[in-house]
This record gives sequence, structure tokens and C-alpha cells, in this order.
Amino acid sequence: MGLFVAWAVWLGLNIFLFVTFFLTFDRDEKYYYTRQLLWSALAWARASAKCLNFNSLLILLPVCRNLLSFLRGTCSCCRRTMRKQLDHNLTFHKLVAYMIVLHTAIHIIAHLCNFEWYNDAQQATDNSLSSVLSELHQDDGLWLNPIHSNTTTPLHVAFTTIPGLTGVIITLALILMVTSSVKFIRRNYFEVFWYTHHLFIIYFAGLVIHGIAGAVRGQTADSLKEHNPKECAPFYTEWDQESSPHHCKEPEFGSIPAESWKWVLAPLILYAFERVLRFWRSCQEVAVTKVVKHPSKVLELQMRMKGFSMEVGQYVFLNCPSISRWEWHPFTLTSAPEEEDFSVHVRAAGDWTESLIDAFEQQTPKIPRIKVDGPFGTASEDVFQYEVAMLVGAGIGVTPFASVLKSIWYKLQHADQKLKTKKIYFYWICRETGSFGWFKNLLASLEQEMESSGRAGFLSYHLFLTGWSSSMVGHAALNVDKATDVVTGLRQKTSFGRPMWSNEFSAVAAAHPKSVVGVFLCGPGPLAKSLQRCCHQHSSLDPRKVQFYFNKENF
Repeated sequence: MGLFVAWAVWLGLNIFLFVTFFLTFDRDEKYYYTRQLLWSALAWARASAKCLNFNSLLILLPVCRNLLSFLRGTCSCCRRTMRKQLDHNLTFHKLVAYMIVLHTAIHIIAHLCNFEWYNDAQQATDNSLSSVLSELHQDDGLWLNPIHSNTTTPLHVAFTTIPGLTGVIITLALILMVTSSVKFIRRNYFEVFWYTHHLFIIYFAGLVIHGIAGAVRGQTADSLKEHNPKECAPFYTEWDQESSPHHCKEPEFGSIPAESWKWVLAPLILYAFERVLRFWRSCQEVAVTKVVKHPSKVLELQMRMKGFSMEVGQYVFLNCPSISRWEWHPFTLTSAPEEEDFSVHVRAAGDWTESLIDAFEQQTPKIPRIKVDGPFGTASEDVFQYEVAMLVGAGIGVTPFASVLKSIWYKLQHADQKLKTKKIYFYWICRETGSFGWFKNLLASLEQEMESSGRAGFLSYHLFLTGWSSSMVGHAALNVDKATDVVTGLRQKTSFGRPMWSNEFSAVAAAHPKSVVGVFLCGPGPLAKSLQRCCHQHSSLDPRKVQFYFNKENF
């Protein structure tokens, strides 16, 4: 509900700005003569420009990671509902980008029409009002029509004027950023996405410069005092004639002041501060204390950095200068806040990760240098805010919950009385058996610790194998009476196939009829939709009974 309200407010502000400025330029006397040349295209161009400025103000805020972490962790008014909205920062970033694309298209089409009508007015020889307006003040800077030649072409305007050239540059930068942001490019050619996204610098520079030439104009305030356009327009052939009974002077026109910089200055300063902070943090020395090679080509890096402080489920950005000086990639922290070192698990999923794994696997005396930026907050930070938590990890998506489970182990060891959570359900879905080896020892330690502390029922975990053969199932069936699982060696037996989520949610709801249950996922979109649907279906209409709240990792 809160997310719907936030997006409705944003959409409402866009509609309000568009309608307000459309009506201003469509009805204001100041632009009466401009409308005689451009008709309604003037209002379409200016209204879309205001919305472009508004959304350009917003586009950088969702990617200011330090700002979001501050709001999530230290702002006293940042309660659960507010914190959940922060988890949708990238979704909002994309929506704002789509809105920018929409208004850019409107702005371009409107100005193409404007150019044609400016050109038609300049070339007109019929002594009409538009032709007279085009001839006014061409030599003293008080003109209305920016086209002063009958031979001007669209190509000439696009590449020889400030609005035209910056408009072309902004549009090209926007096209490259948007097209390289599609899921296929991000997943398979992350470097392309990373580098083209830095064209935002060119986009903002062009946006600030775009309007300084003042190509679109309106009647000046002084001129309006001496020349009422509605009264004087019908007598345009008698302007500045002393013998005329209407005493109408020639109208004078001035440019509309450039305003884009006013809209984007604050977010640009904020983002610049964000990047300076990231740079300073990335310069801190990072010591790689341990390197562990896991099955399925997964590398664990354990590191230490002075002043590093984290919470469960947070993530960091890693950079390896020997691979690329400029590329930074996000990885969930798999260590617990109680540990001295922090760790990440890196799975081979592209050129950069494969190069990183290869660099550490090579038997060289010098370990590759690693830079770290972070940590930054995610939805998983809120796990211990719920009485009951359901943690769902798919493949390497288990990493944020490894941090949670490790932290639970430490809390149980020290008998933490502040622990609000009473029960955790953990679901891990893997395609191959080797993946379970990543955190098998952790789960075994948790089993032992919970049993020795008398809290054996605190954690209920379920392992699901989706890539299996009939022989594997037969082998498991023959050994079903054994105390440990034949796949993982753990006490909890591995299930073959995918979870029946409706049954799982029903069981949790029955076991905790009056609890608030936090559902946390780090996994693919289709699974997220399935879990979100189950949260709605199994939440009671009575707020005093069981309620499921869905949270998904987004970074």
C-alpha cells in the first residue's frame, strides 16, 4: 500500500507539472504571439521540458547508496513501512528513466513541429501575422522567430545551434543508457552497461546548457504594458504608426531563462558528495586474510579493513584494479557483524567475476589488490525486526542469509536476550548438489549449537534440489532411514523438486496464527512474484492475526 501511495504521488506530481505548464504556455498573454507561430506545440514542448527537469532531479537520488543507508539505519522516522519503500530504489530509478524517455520523445516531436512552423513563418510572403512577427527585430535581439534565413534546414539547426546540438547529444546519451540497461545486456555484458551508464555526465551537462540560447521566446513585461496582444493583434499592419487610432507599438520579445540548472544542482551536488565518499572509502587498505575455493566455481574472500562495520544482509562493491580500474561489482556480505573479518562469495557469472576467480586461483606470491566500497543496506537488515522470518535463497542467492544464520549462531552462543525473533524458516533451492557445499558446515554448526542451547526448534531449514536424476532419487530412497542426508550429510533431508509454497505458507500461518512474518527473498523475479502472491493470499484480513510482509533483495 505504501509503495502504491509513493508511486501515485510521483505520478501525480508529473501530471500536475505537465498540466500546469501546458495551460500556462497555452493561455498566458506573454506567449500569445509565440502561439501564433507555433500553435499548441509550444505548450507540449514546454510542459514536457518541466517534467524532464523534475525527473532529472529525481533520477540520481535512488542510486545515492550512502543516502539510502543513512535513511535506513539512522533516521528515527524511518520505520518498517518507510524502510520497505527504500528497497524499491532501483525500480523507482527505472520508472523515472522511463518517464524521462517519454517526455524526451514528446519534447523532440514538439520541437520538430516548432521548427517547421518557425520555418514556414520565415518563408511566408503573404503579409500574414506570422510573417510580420518573423520579420520583427531581427537586428536588435528582440526577435520572436529564431530562424532568420529562408535557406535554414533541420540539419543546420541540429548541428549549429546550442539547443540543436545539445539536444542531439542528450538524446544519443539517453538512447545508449536506456538500451544498454536491458536485462540481457546487464546480465551478459555488464561492462557495456557500466560504461555507457556513465554517459549521465554528458546528459546532465547537455541538459544544463540546452536552454541558455533562449530560442523559444515570449513578450517582455515592458512590452506588455504598451502592447496588449489581444487588442493589438488584429491591427498588426498598423503597429508603430502614429496615425493609427489604436496606438500599438511593435511587440518586443525576450528569451525564457534557462531553468534546468536550478532543478538538478542540488542532486548533482549530493551525488558528487556520494562519489567523493565512495572514492575516499575505496582508498582504504583492504587485507585479504583468507581465500577459499568452493564447488561450482565459487570463491570465498575473507577480508579485513580498518573501521569496517556491518549489519546482517548488507552488501559491498568490489573492485580489482588489476582487472579493471573502473568496474565495481556488488556482492552480498556472507559474514556476521560479530566476526572480525568480513567475507563475500563470488560465483563465476561473467567476464569480470571469472577473471577475479582466475586471479586468485593462480599460484602467485602476490595476492591481487582488492578495493571495497560499503557496506550498504538491504531488505535483509530487517530480519530480526520480525517475530517469525521466512528466508528464501535460490542458488548463490543464499549469501545474505548466510550472514543472518551466522549472526544467529553467535547470538545463541552468547544467549542474546535482545533477540526479538522466535522462529526462522530457511529455504535453500539449488540446481546442483555441489552448491550445498558452500554453507553446509554452517548449517551443521547451527544444528549442533541449537541442540546444545536447548533451542532446537528455533531454526527450521529445508533444502530443495531442482536438478536431479532418477538414480539420485533412488539412492536417497534406499537410504531414507539413515540419520543424515545422503546428499548433504546434514540431519535435514533434501527434497527433490521445488517447494509447494502454498503449503509452506499455510503451515507457517497455522503455527503462528497471531504473528507478523517477514518473508525475505534473494532470487529470480518469477519466484518473487510467487512469494508475493502467497503473502497476500495467506495474510489474514484481521490485523490482529497472521500477516506476511514480503521483502526482496535489490542491488
